[in-house]
Amino acid sequence: MALDLDVVRSIAVRVAASHGLDVVEVEFHGGAKHRLLRVFIEKNAQERARLAAMAAEQAAQTEDSLKLPEHASLDQLAGVTHEDCERFSKDFGTVMDVEDLISGTSTYTLEVSSPGLDRRLHRREDFERFRGSLVKVQTFTPVAGNRHWLGRIVDVSTTEIVLELSEGKPRKKKAGVEEKKSVTLSLANIEKANLEPEL
Repeated sequence: MALDLDVVRSIAVRVAASHGLDVVEVEFHGGAKHRLLRVFIEKNAQERARLAAMAAEQAAQTEDSLKLPEHASLDQLAGVTHEDCERFSKDFGTVMDVEDLISGTSTYTLEVSSPGLDRRLHRREDFERFRGSLVKVQTFTPVAGNRHWLGRIVDVSTTEIVLELSEGKPRKKKAGVEEKKSVTLSLANIEKANLEPEL
């Protein structure tokens, strides 16, 4: 019997909500002997807002400025703690075992972690949340002769994103062709998108 990732995701979402967390992504890898269920979690919007307010209050009291990357906000960077992962893993693993959703005689490994600084962006809401951030994008079909883009998200609509292109490796300019400063990509054409950490 194949694993139904939609069922697993719905259970993960329910367990995460009880801990003030959101599920970012669920992955399942491996075959009969070595199986890995990986769940990426983060603080939910209310918890991120609460943490951001607490940090701003602390900074105001100590008159210290928060040291954040130039294009990041505390809301974007608020992540989970080791304790969050441990609590979620215990509760979620118990439900998975009771429901016997990963059947078979061999065991599986459950890995729970933060999506990290190079997190994947999946939905329009992800691009909206990280507007102003640097991203690497790969498209299904080429746009202006290119499938790989590096740029800062400057606009997000219901169907497209606009990237302000970064200075990357110097390319050979074709005679009479002007270098693009920005590119518009259809969300439906995005195969993969990741934040590019700026440290």
